[in-house]
Amino acid sequence: MAKNERFEIIHQEGNGLSAPQRTVLMDTATGVQYLFVQSGYGGGLCPLVDREGGPLKWDV
Repeated sequence: MAKNERFEIIHQEGNGLSAPQRTVLMDTATGVQYLFVQSGYGGGLCPLVDREGGPLKWDV
């Protein structure tokens, strides 16, 4: 990862064409994790949350 990139891919599966592509991104500044799902030309992004509803964080 380059030093100036804010987001890092920590998990990825699927290819986005024959199966939805699921990618977990981490904000390197805050440690918050996001789920990005792409299927064909559509996609969506949402933060991952813990049991209490707070953002799921990775220790940075």
